[in-house]
Amino acid sequence: MPPIPVVALVGRPNVGKSTLFNQLTRSRDALVADYPGLTRDRRYGRCQRGERDFLVVDTGGIMTNAESVDQAILRQVTQALEEADLVLFVVDAREGLTAADEEVADQLRRLGKPVLLTINKIDGEDPAIAAAEFSGLGFRDPILTSAAHNRGLAKLLARLEEQLPAPSVIPEALEAADESIRIVVVGRPNVGKSTLINRLLGEERVVVADLPGTTRDTVAVPFERDGRRYTLFDTAGIRRRSRVDEAVEKFSIIKAMQTIEQGHLVIFLIDAREGVTDQDARLLGYVLEAGKALVIGLNKWDGLDTDYKRRLRTQLDTKLQFLDFAEKMPLSALHGTGVGELFDRMPILFEQVRAELSTALLTRILQEATERHPPPLVKGRRIKLKFAHQGGKNPPVIVIHGNQTDNLPAEYKRYLNHIFRKRLKIKGTPIRLEFRSGDNPFAGRFNKLTERQIRKRHRMMRHVKKNKR
Repeated sequence: MPPIPVVALVGRPNVGKSTLFNQLTRSRDALVADYPGLTRDRRYGRCQRGERDFLVVDTGGIMTNAESVDQAILRQVTQALEEADLVLFVVDAREGLTAADEEVADQLRRLGKPVLLTINKIDGEDPAIAAAEFSGLGFRDPILTSAAHNRGLAKLLARLEEQLPAPSVIPEALEAADESIRIVVVGRPNVGKSTLINRLLGEERVVVADLPGTTRDTVAVPFERDGRRYTLFDTAGIRRRSRVDEAVEKFSIIKAMQTIEQGHLVIFLIDAREGVTDQDARLLGYVLEAGKALVIGLNKWDGLDTDYKRRLRTQLDTKLQFLDFAEKMPLSALHGTGVGELFDRMPILFEQVRAELSTALLTRILQEATERHPPPLVKGRRIKLKFAHQGGKNPPVIVIHGNQTDNLPAEYKRYLNHIFRKRLKIKGTPIRLEFRSGDNPFAGRFNKLTERQIRKRHRMMRHVKKNKR
């Protein structure tokens, strides 16, 4: 399974990079985050507006003058460029070409990666003049956009799809791994991720093999346990037992996001002694958007006092209320406490994400839910939800048909989600509901009749009346 491509937005301040980022990602807060320290001035998101998905990185503006360059921001931009498959170089049509634009262009040319020049804020400007002014930067076929007014976005997306790297061929070893239960272990440095991975691989393994190269620094480890095949994915790479005590792990948001895409299930490890950080919550938001089954492992749980454990559970319920479906399991990777129970949940979650749900059962649950709590009135008319069927797996997708479904309140959608989860006994994986409003299949039917058909009907009606007499 090839890694999802990465597009980096680069340019000087106030050229509209963030606005363009929000347009591409549709401002989905679960995918937008400022990570203190590591990526304080960068934001990460996912674009799902074209035929191919890709990750978007919004960088801080590069500030230059005659004497100095902001080195802190430049280091962050450099990191984003190293991760990127394609660079969107954004400039401002209103302000025209500046020395800062030329300096950024020089850096991008030295980088040697594909660059797509995007001339933003084109409203009220002559496109031909703007394109001619920035032609001196040396990038061919620029895209003219107005991110604030959603102009030029369709053409931009088409060009991005053309220039993004083609999906790579999956190695044979990974094709075999694709038939197994794919488990992605995610967590910040020092939360005990490598200790947990080695504990999971430890006692009852039959076959273990390193398969590097799935997503850059990610390593896939296929193995068997109790007759079932698994593949563990670790963003920073599975390390040898002799090195498991190293204190610092390499960590990259982009690598973690790409690895999450490859799994059926995600084990998100949190250091119980530190609690839930903002970085945890934001990356968990991406897991939710990716639709993966999720277990939140509270590592280093042993040794904590009762009062602290109670406060931690309250923090989890408050800060991660958008993940009410996720299982939260206390454990100690070092001593093995709770790890066996965690592993036992993996096959169960795998079956849930791939469950076959009958239309009759889903429709019956829907009817019972609407009878107990009918949908609201909209302009004096009751919203009607008629039937439901399965629309996909991993995660389970339930498609609900009815009328005026676009007007269904978010609270009622959450109510239905809760009812389906409870009745189907699905825990640990999100359920996605899709609502579709159907048109009357007979509407306009007679308008499409030919003149000959209409005359024939009239003759038949006259004949029937004549016989009745």
